[in-house]
Amino acid sequence: MICPYCSHPETKVLDSRESENMVRRRRECIKCNKRFTTYERVEFDLTVIKKDGRREPFSREKLKSGILKATQKRPVETEKIENAVNEIEQELRNLKSYEIPSKKIGDKVMSKLKSMDKVAYIRFASVYKDFKDIDDLAEELKKMR
Repeated sequence: MICPYCSHPETKVLDSRESENMVRRRRECIKCNKRFTTYERVEFDLTVIKKDGRREPFSREKLKSGILKATQKRPVETEKIENAVNEIEQELRNLKSYEIPSKKIGDKVMSKLKSMDKVAYIRFASVYKDFKDIDDLAEELKKMR
C-alpha cells in the first residue's frame, strides 16, 4: 500500500477489523510514520441485464448515485443511505444468479426508499416507473396510502 502522504511504497497494518462485506485496516507509513485507514471490499462479478437486453457490470457507485439523487435535499442521513446500498449489494450477492435484471435492483431500491423517505421514494419511482403524466403519479400516491 502506498502512503497517501509521502508516496512511500511500504506501510504496516496496525489494526484490522472485519464486517459483513468489508475489511477496515489502520495503517502506518514506514517512512513518515503517518497513519491512515483503508477499506477493502470483496469484488464480485455481477452483470446487470438492462430493459433493452444490454448487459453491463454491476456498479455499486451507480446504485449509490441513484439513491443519492432521490434523497437529495431530504432529511435522510448518509449512514442510512450507505446501509441501504450495503444491504442491497448483500442481497444481490446472495442470489443464485450472477446475472440480475435491472428491474430486480430497482425494486430493491424502491423498497428501501419507501421505508426511508416517502418523497425520495416518489422521486425514484417517477424515473424508475417512467411516469408519463400526473395521473401516473397520482396512482402511485394512491398505492402508498
